[in-house]
Amino acid sequence: MSFTTYTPKPRAGRREWTALGVLLLPALLVSMDVSVLYFAVPFLTAELRPSAVQQLWILDVYAFVLAGLLITMGALGDRIGRRRLLLTGAVLFGLASGLAAYARSAEMLIAARALLGIGGATLMPSTLALIRNLFHDEKQRGRAIAIWSVAVTGGIAIGPVLSGALLEHFWWGSVFLINAPAMALLLVCGPLLLPESRNPAAGRFDLPGAALSLAAMLPIVYGVKEIARNGVTALPVAAVVVGLAAGAGFVHRQRTARHPMLDLGLLRHRAYSVSVLMNLMAMFAMVGCAVFFTQYLQSVRGMRPLEAALWNLLPTLAVGAMAPAAAALAQRIDRAYVIATGCVIGAGGFFWLSWLEPGSALWFVLGGSAVYASGLVMVVSLGNELAIGAAPPERAGSASAVLESGTELGGALGMAILGSVGSAVYRADVGGALPAGLPAGAADAARETLAGATAVAGELPGRIGTALLTAARTAFTHGLHIAVLVAAGVLVCAAVLSVTMLRGVRTAAGAAPADGAAASGAAPAPSGAAPERTSARGVS
Repeated sequence: MSFTTYTPKPRAGRREWTALGVLLLPALLVSMDVSVLYFAVPFLTAELRPSAVQQLWILDVYAFVLAGLLITMGALGDRIGRRRLLLTGAVLFGLASGLAAYARSAEMLIAARALLGIGGATLMPSTLALIRNLFHDEKQRGRAIAIWSVAVTGGIAIGPVLSGALLEHFWWGSVFLINAPAMALLLVCGPLLLPESRNPAAGRFDLPGAALSLAAMLPIVYGVKEIARNGVTALPVAAVVVGLAAGAGFVHRQRTARHPMLDLGLLRHRAYSVSVLMNLMAMFAMVGCAVFFTQYLQSVRGMRPLEAALWNLLPTLAVGAMAPAAAALAQRIDRAYVIATGCVIGAGGFFWLSWLEPGSALWFVLGGSAVYASGLVMVVSLGNELAIGAAPPERAGSASAVLESGTELGGALGMAILGSVGSAVYRADVGGALPAGLPAGAADAARETLAGATAVAGELPGRIGTALLTAARTAFTHGLHIAVLVAAGVLVCAAVLSVTMLRGVRTAAGAAPADGAAASGAAPAPSGAAPERTSARGVS
């Protein structure tokens, strides 16, 4: 009987963990820029006077461009070097931040936000791909990706709080200038601490594939967001159809191209494809319900925006240790069960919040939010770790990009579907509960949204205004109940999917051969692929 010697993966030291700290900077700032404008809109509107359409583009163009370019930038990093792409993105992100801060027109701000999206698309897959190449030991990589996941999810919650604090003392452009020092630090420390890595066998960059990926993601994300905002209308539905058609063309291109951007064989690897789907489902529940809780604190409980953002931050801070704890637990128990446990905890938190009432104690709201956030951060961090560990090192950039694209799409779908469900319940409930004698225009505004009902109630005499406000808040809370129950159902399905599809599956990096046999679930490198090249000095 012959035995194959198994050589342990090299363990990361102080240099690699310090490099992780550097990589957290762009991950935190890119996720913060998704939400940092929430409080700044009234201030920049007063100065730049954008039209209603321009205001929507100021808010949304960053996410559109970011989602549309993730796959393209991930593939580009595999070819030119992930560190080089990261540092290039840092320059662009810093310059675009300055342009946005000193914008003198709505058009200039929209262009700056689009450039920020391009910069963000270069940064996000590069950070995760570099972590894949910094941490070769499975246990250490799990902890590193868990910390990265906390930084990304935390950045979305920190953005509004930091924005509100800055706007208390400075002008609206200051919410963008906070990016500049972090990008400068990245440009100084990155070349010293981050090794360069790329795929020497990647071949020429696939321009038609890049165009098709952009043509797929942009219309889908746009259509889903518009459906969430305005309901089902012809234009967003057509955009989704166009995006799906372009997506089919992208898949065909990747099957037939000599040097494809994306290795479709990776999607046949259960550890990778199921993890991408698990992340999509988790973000569907998290982002789709987060909108309801923000409105609940502001419009139902009457909190000021900054006060609501600060209270929203508490559950995020409370669960900061859950991702590293889940990574440690996954070393002792099959991670399929740990992910499923996270899904069940998240579903339990949503079920808890289905008992929420307009007058519920604040601790009840925050407690339920902390429970569901604890579960979801377990799912997201372990899903990231499993997917990146399953990807061959030479494909780390494009694998990270697909994972991030799934996350973006999950959030957009959550806002659209859960938002539509909650809005439908609200309109059905409030329509039959409006007080008698309400003017027709006021009744229409009250039926549309809780914000409209609140504005109308403030203009009505005491008893009628109070009755309208009570009816609207009750209807909104009922819509929230249905939305969180749908989210809980999605997470229960995700738990079943995890146990049935991921049980016994290990990453390629983590599978130690026994008796010369390949470990179950190992992802083979593409045929003919050269080994990953890594250099501490530059592109190898």
